[in-house]
Amino acid sequence: MNIGEVAAQTGLPAKTIRYYEDIGLITPKREANGYRVFARTDAHKLAFLARARALGFSIEDCRNLLALWEDRSRASADVRAIANEHLSEIEEKITGLTAMRDTLSELVRDCAGDNRPDCPILKGLEGA
Repeated sequence: MNIGEVAAQTGLPAKTIRYYEDIGLITPKREANGYRVFARTDAHKLAFLARARALGFSIEDCRNLLALWEDRSRASADVRAIANEHLSEIEEKITGLTAMRDTLSELVRDCAGDNRPDCPILKGLEGA
């Protein structure tokens, strides 16, 4: 497959595929003219990477997960540890976003939104 075909099959932009090649996540073969030739295994790796990135895994986590995916003698505990760490990071982000939402909701609720210059939102942002 060429890069356009593998991009269509995996849903990844060609630019992303080239980036993944540049950082060593995939290594497609090259024809004599320099064009990339993607095998089915490359497409599977790219689909795997697309799904992992969609779940928010970092590039380094993807690199580690891909290595574990390719290692048939892997311990599932190694995979679980990476996923569990990422899950903890997501839960921390959710906690932070929930606090942000609650604070902003309170500020919006307290603002009359009329023509007066007094604004609790601005006061809240200045920390007073």
